[in-house]
This record gives sequence, C-alpha cells and structure tokens, in this order.
Amino acid sequence: MPTFHASDGTEIAYHLRGEGEPLVVLPGGPMRASAYLGDLGGLTAHRQLVLLDLRGTGDSAMPADPATYRCDHLVDDVEVLRAHMGLAHMDVLAHSAGGSLAMLYAARYPQRVSRLALVTATPWALGMPATAGDRLAAARSREGEPWFEEAFPAFEAWLAGSGDFDPVFAPFFYGRWDDAAQEHDARADDESNDEAGDIYGSDGAYDPPTTRTELSSLTAPVLVLAGELDGGPRPELARRTADVFPNGEVAVQPGAGHFPWLDDPEWFVRRVVAFLDGRGHRGD
Repeated sequence: MPTFHASDGTEIAYHLRGEGEPLVVLPGGPMRASAYLGDLGGLTAHRQLVLLDLRGTGDSAMPADPATYRCDHLVDDVEVLRAHMGLAHMDVLAHSAGGSLAMLYAARYPQRVSRLALVTATPWALGMPATAGDRLAAARSREGEPWFEEAFPAFEAWLAGSGDFDPVFAPFFYGRWDDAAQEHDARADDESNDEAGDIYGSDGAYDPPTTRTELSSLTAPVLVLAGELDGGPRPELARRTADVFPNGEVAVQPGAGHFPWLDDPEWFVRRVVAFLDGRGHRGD
C-alpha cells in the first residue's frame, strides 16, 4: 500500500487498482474510506485508479489537528499526491462530497487538471446544496417500491430535522435495493469517520463566489454525471453545476441512484470512459 506525507507530516495512503493511465479518485461520504468505491463498476479495465484515503479515513493516519479535515485544507493533500506521483497534470474523478474537494482543487490548480468527472456530486462548493424539497421529490418517485411505505416517513422526518438518520431509508440512495446495494450500505458506518465528516464542510470551508469566478476560466473538460433517481443532486441541479464550467457537459444515468456504478456498471463505465477518452457528448 503506497503512502506519502502531507505538508503537515500526516501519512496519507492511496490504493492502486487496474492498469493504464492514472485516474485520481476522490471519495465522498464525506470522509468515507475509498474502499466503498470498489473498482467503480469495472473502470479498472480501462484506467489505473488512484483511490485516495483522505486523512483520518481508511489506511491514512489521523492528523494532529482535526481542523485539517475541512474540505479547503484537504486540497493541499491532493496536490501533494499529484507531485508525489510525478504527474504534471491528471484526470480526476470525484464522487458525492468529494466533488466539492475536486472543485476547490480545480479552482486553485486549474493547470493541473486535464479532465474532471463529478459523479453524483452535490455542489456545496458552489453554494448550491441539494434541498429537502429536491430529496423528497426524488424519493416520491420511488413510491412503487416495496420498501417505500416504511422508509418515506422516516426520510421525511430526517429531512425536516425531527428524526435521526435511519437505515430504513437507505434504499433511497440506490437505484436498485438488491443484495449488492444492501452489502454496500452495511459497510458505511465502519468505513466512515463521522467526526471528520462533521468538520469537512464546516464554516469557512467554502467561498462560493470566489470558487465560481476561478472555475469560470477552467479550460479542462468537465463531466457532471447524475443518477436519474438521486435526490442529491437531482439531474436539474447537475445541469446547473455543469453550466458553471466553460467546458462542462451533463450525463444522466437512467435508473441510477447515488452510487451509479452499482446500479448499472456497464452504462456507467461506458459513459465515463467515453468522456475520459474525449468521446463525451452533450445532451445525455
């Protein structure tokens, strides 16, 4: 397992899977170990995945200063990884909360990003969070599912702030609540650093006006991939995110939730590889 030392001395781990041109992968959660990403539906057949364990997650060490869990501080770790690997520039794929980290990195180091894929990434860094209304609208579209009647009231209460996070509504985050999805969800608690997750997007992490201005001059192609059934982000929010980038495009994966490589691996890999190879197209 390769490691490097961040600028503050924290030992950071990353995992190499597959062969080919490197693709740096930033996990979500926020602050969930990169193990949950697996091989991203078989993307390892096309690229070497460089799966970063953010500080305090997975095989990476805990930092001396917990304040460094904040998203804007993590940008430095991504840049040290790039230099450690000897990459003049790199393709980056970021999932979920990792999308905000990727946006902050691209804003600060635009010349280091050759292509950027944002997968089901709520754009907190742009000041555009997914709203409770967004999430409920997506949830209501699942009304025909056998688990809906039990899951929806708990989900609604959580979004309203009158209930706690409840595993009963986990199916809303997956396009298919099958064995693979249930096994994937069951690992979430063990793979997540909740303390770090609370700090990740805390006060001061984001400066949306500045980030928008900096990203408006990013020349790298950007793919914003949304799941048709996902509430955060919904496809419309993904389209608004893509509009921020001069060279942005949107793909909406049919029948997918927040983890689209689990719902339809072939569709996901085909679309991401087309983008990374320069064969992406608008209007998905």
